[in-house]
Amino acid sequence: MKVKSIFLMAALFMAMDVCGQTKVIAHRGYWDTEGASQNSRASLKNALDLNIYGSETDIWLTTDGHLMVNHDPSYKGITLQKATYAQCKNLTLSNGEKMPELKEFLQIMKKTKSRTKLIIEIKKHDKLEANRAAARATVKAVKKYGVAKKVEYISFSLEACKELVKCAPKARVAYLNGDITPAMLYIDNITGIDYHLSVLRDNPHWVDEAHGLDMDVNVWTVNKATDMREMKKLGVDYITTNNPLEAIEVCKEK
Repeated sequence: MKVKSIFLMAALFMAMDVCGQTKVIAHRGYWDTEGASQNSRASLKNALDLNIYGSETDIWLTTDGHLMVNHDPSYKGITLQKATYAQCKNLTLSNGEKMPELKEFLQIMKKTKSRTKLIIEIKKHDKLEANRAAARATVKAVKKYGVAKKVEYISFSLEACKELVKCAPKARVAYLNGDITPAMLYIDNITGIDYHLSVLRDNPHWVDEAHGLDMDVNVWTVNKATDMREMKKLGVDYITTNNPLEAIEVCKEK
């Protein structure tokens, strides 16, 4: 069994290496497999086993300063940014896990030998200061666990992105909302664009514009092989997908 695992990991290392400039990010982890669910500990560990470029996750800041991992603003009737940790800690995911705190993901990242990075999305909170506070709290937690080199940041909130740049000036920070040119983001020292497939189709010149400014280009959420090939041909650096195994195969194509 150990020999089999070694061969699997070796194959996955090769899969990552041949991807060249276009790399794969698992959207909310690699969750489309038995025993996992979106943004679960299992989905993160699955993505780490794939050894792809990144595993994306989402965080909300509770009223008492805890960072909860979940995509939607509310879960089972609890609005996370308006709730306390006590209201969130026993919420159960579809695979039976309790809703994770970010610190649990950071502990996993600290222990792993995988090259996969944790891509943390600061969710857009209702108030500007909440976005800044969530960014500060996230960077503080990342520094506490000593995993700054294993983490990158993204957000739909421009305020959160600016705060991330301020608190972690060496980190990669990408903006998600798709309504600002790379040149304008560059002024704020934001290091990348992370835009929806439709945005890059409408503005393909933004890829070259970003690269000319030494900025990264990520595209989300690309689940069809034909779309992956289109974005790869366009020259994006990263493809965020719910189908990381298929994306790996597309990246291997000449």
